[in-house]
Amino acid sequence: MIENPRAHVPRLIQTKHVLARVHGAGAMGRLNAAVAVRITRIVGTMYCAYVFTLVALVALPAAIQQGSPTVLVNWLSSNFLQLVLLPIIIVGQNVISAAQDARAEADHETLTALHTMSRQQLQILEGQNEILDLLRRKAV
Repeated sequence: MIENPRAHVPRLIQTKHVLARVHGAGAMGRLNAAVAVRITRIVGTMYCAYVFTLVALVALPAAIQQGSPTVLVNWLSSNFLQLVLLPIIIVGQNVISAAQDARAEADHETLTALHTMSRQQLQILEGQNEILDLLRRKAV
């Protein structure tokens, strides 16, 4: 709970504000974060999913030629699903993340407006208390 609502300053916390906590503030932490984000942006595209599909399909004829159901299951699970689902899952997570960021920003704007209104209401109440105190003093 906020002790003094008048002293509270609403703030919007975004991913860029917490990167140092996740990867460290040093040069190595920044490098690791940059490399991870870059690779994720490349792999997390539908174009990468299409390329991975083609790569997986290259091994399909050899798996079919073996004629063994085990080899086909291995190809499906090892080659196809792992290669193709990885970028698709990342794309889905990016879509979900973008929606969450948009909601967080809208919530922040709403809460900031509510905070401003609350501060104004407190000022009005303090003014009313002053008026009541003056009336009480005059009535006595």
